[in-house]
Amino acid sequence: MMRRSLRWMVCAAGWVAVIYTFFIGFVTLVSLTDPSLMKQASNDQARGTWSWASRRVGRGARLPWCQQLKWRVPPGPPTALVSFPGSGNTWLRYLLQQATGYYSGSVYKDYALMKNGFPAESVSNGSVVVVKTHEWGPEMRKAFKRAVLVLRDPYLAIQAEFNRQSGGHIGHAQPDKYTRDKGRYWEKFVMNKALAWMNTTLDWLKFEGPLHLVFYEDLIDNLPEEMRRILEFLDLEVSESNFDCMMRHQDGIYKRRKRPLNFDPFTPKLRSLVDRCKRLVDRAVREVLAGGDVKLVLRNMNYLNISDDNVSVSR
Repeated sequence: MMRRSLRWMVCAAGWVAVIYTFFIGFVTLVSLTDPSLMKQASNDQARGTWSWASRRVGRGARLPWCQQLKWRVPPGPPTALVSFPGSGNTWLRYLLQQATGYYSGSVYKDYALMKNGFPAESVSNGSVVVVKTHEWGPEMRKAFKRAVLVLRDPYLAIQAEFNRQSGGHIGHAQPDKYTRDKGRYWEKFVMNKALAWMNTTLDWLKFEGPLHLVFYEDLIDNLPEEMRRILEFLDLEVSESNFDCMMRHQDGIYKRRKRPLNFDPFTPKLRSLVDRCKRLVDRAVREVLAGGDVKLVLRNMNYLNISDDNVSVSR
C-alpha cells in the first residue's frame, strides 16, 4: 500500500514539474513575440531611458525609486552641482533624482555609478537636472548657466575623500592607511586636498550666473527645508507624494555610515593648514551671503601662497 502511495506521489510531482515548465516557456514566448512589449523596449533604448526591465540588474536595481527616471524634455539650463569630493555630491544627486524623477548627469564617467542608480553619467547638458563636477576654473564655469555649490567642513570632506579612495563610495580607510610611509602619505594627501578644497570653493564663488550655496551640515540637520530651497532654485515643482517618498528613502546606498577613528589623524601642522584654508573660505562665503563683491575680496586675499611647502594642488 505504501509503495503504491509513493509511486502516486512521484508521478504527481513529475506532472507538476512538466506543467510548470510548459507554463514558463509559454510566458517567455509570449513576452518575446508581443509587438507592444518589443516596441516599448526599443523605445526605451532609443531614448536612453532606464527601463523597469533593465533596473532588475545590478545593485542600483534594488533602490526603491519613487518614480521612473526620465530625461528633461525640453531641456533646462545646464546646471552644475559642484563640490569638493567627499561633500555629499552623489547623495544630493540621488535625492534630486528621487524627488524630481529626472536623471542627474556628470562630467565624469563612473561605471560603478552608471550600474548602480546613475545611468546618465557623462551627460553634461540640460537634459539632466544637475551635472556633477569637482572641477574648477573659468572654462568649467563657462559651461553652465546655473550652479549649486555644496560646502562641507574641510576636515570631514578630506577624510571622506580619503575613505572613498581607500574603500570605495561607501567604504572606509583602514587605520594603517593613515600611518603608511610613516604618515607621509596621509600628510601629503591632506595638504593637497586642503588646498584643492579651498581653491574649488573660492573659484566657484566667482560664478557669474545664479549660484545657490548648500551646506552639507544643513542638509543633515534639516533635509526637508534645504531640499525645498534647492528645488525652488532649480525652478522645479515636485508633488508632495514624491517629496514624501524621497524623505522615506533619503539614505539610498551611497551615504557612507559613520565609523569614528580612535585617534586624531590631523597633526598640529595639518590643522594649521586646514584652518587657514577654512578661514579664507569662510570670509569669502560671508561676503557672498551678504551680497558683496567676492571678486574684490579674493583680490585682497593671499590665498594662492597659503602653503609654506609649495604643495601642488590636485583637482
